[in-house]
Amino acid sequence: MPRPNAEVAPSKPWRQRLTKAWRGGTQAVSGLLFLALFGVLIAIATLLYLGFQWAQSHRSSYNMLRFGLFALIMLPVFWVVFRSFFMRLPAPEGRPIRREEAPKLFETLDKIRLKLKGPRIHHVLIDSEYNAAISQLPRFGLFGPHTNYLILGLPYLLGVTHKEMLATVAHEYGHLCGNHGKLGAWVYRQRRTFGALYEQVRDSSDDNWIQAGMARALGKFMPYYNAYTFVLSRQDEYEADRTASQIVGASANANGLVRDALLGRWVHQDFWPKLYQQAETAMRPSFMPFSAMRMAFKASYEQWATAERLAEALAEKSNLNDTHPALSERLEATGQKAILPTCIEVSAADVLLGSSTTKTLIAEFDQDWWSKESKKWENRCKYVFRSKARLQELSAVPLAQVALLDLQEFALLIGEFDTPQAAKPVLEHLLQQTGGPYPKAAFVYGHILLDEGNGRGLEHLESAAANDRRLVEQVAQLGYDFLMKHQGDYAAHAWWKKIMPVQASD
Repeated sequence: MPRPNAEVAPSKPWRQRLTKAWRGGTQAVSGLLFLALFGVLIAIATLLYLGFQWAQSHRSSYNMLRFGLFALIMLPVFWVVFRSFFMRLPAPEGRPIRREEAPKLFETLDKIRLKLKGPRIHHVLIDSEYNAAISQLPRFGLFGPHTNYLILGLPYLLGVTHKEMLATVAHEYGHLCGNHGKLGAWVYRQRRTFGALYEQVRDSSDDNWIQAGMARALGKFMPYYNAYTFVLSRQDEYEADRTASQIVGASANANGLVRDALLGRWVHQDFWPKLYQQAETAMRPSFMPFSAMRMAFKASYEQWATAERLAEALAEKSNLNDTHPALSERLEATGQKAILPTCIEVSAADVLLGSSTTKTLIAEFDQDWWSKESKKWENRCKYVFRSKARLQELSAVPLAQVALLDLQEFALLIGEFDTPQAAKPVLEHLLQQTGGPYPKAAFVYGHILLDEGNGRGLEHLESAAANDRRLVEQVAQLGYDFLMKHQGDYAAHAWWKKIMPVQASD
């Protein structure tokens, strides 16, 4: 039987000592970047001071000139490194919501904060994602007090229950309040801060040789840092789940985890694609997304809340690209069994935001979405109309009489608006014609063969990569995935090494 608010059994003394030693090592690695940056500053300042003292002691114009040239080289380096300490990290995006707009939400956040003895949430943002998160940004680059942002996705608020939303917020809050120790919370912040810093430095690496050098140095450091801190961060996810169970109960937390896995995937794989599919037949959607979500979640309940989908979610394994454990492991840690979530009548938005604010946000988000998507939507609709007319025109001509220049277009249109298999005869006919090579056709044909489990597709992919360098990375990845599945690691890596040198010689 599931145990409410299940607790993890106490660790053995040797395991506690090992964990303590690992956390100490993690803290040392986390502080290494600060020490390295400080070391560069101190070294440059020392060199400048010693150089100035040397030039003064020799008292010659030539030596002062040499020192001046040295200073001209080193001062920009000092400035760039010094500035990195105060580099402003970008704040999360979203629609700010004030206490007077959602008093129930803020009262609930106050209660969670009081119970967990955590820091204050400075800004609450609503965005368009099916997700909820907390972000902490230092106010002065890498230093200073932190500004805390709570980001709540409007689709998420509309799709989960009040308690499930609170479990997610408590989970995120648990990372900040140090429920799993001050070190864990510190490492959690540093992983995000260092990651954002590296992205900014990497994006500006073309500005000058100093930025490029810092980007290369951080590029070597970050994989090591992320790998070393990964174990602690993974463990902290379990601790944050325990915090969520303490706030709302293990049962509600587990139910929320299951709903997140099933409904979240359905939103990304079904709801949005089906909405955008309307662009192929109409210049405007028949419904606006955020207005339709509440009803769509209920009407499609039997599509996303199925035993088959739950089994698929539970079969997934934890991976090294995400510190969050797999669903099955998180449920096991709560002491709860996986059950299908119920179809909800009252959402978290109804309880925490209220009817008026929810309607206002839905209207704003729909308007904002259409203002951003209308042009692309209309262009897609026009493209589909033109393409289908062109496809009908080419289909009316016997294949042998289709002009050579039109064959590839014909095949690609069939693949896009019919099925890839239906395009095979046209692609085979084109690849037999003189006047090639036809790398795009070879790529599409090879891709189709691999999807059918036919290894001959590798030959066509290799030909495509050899004749069009722009296809190299896609070819390498497709072949790698196919061989990894059918022949194993050795064959997949051999393929990758074989294909990628084509790009290196560019």
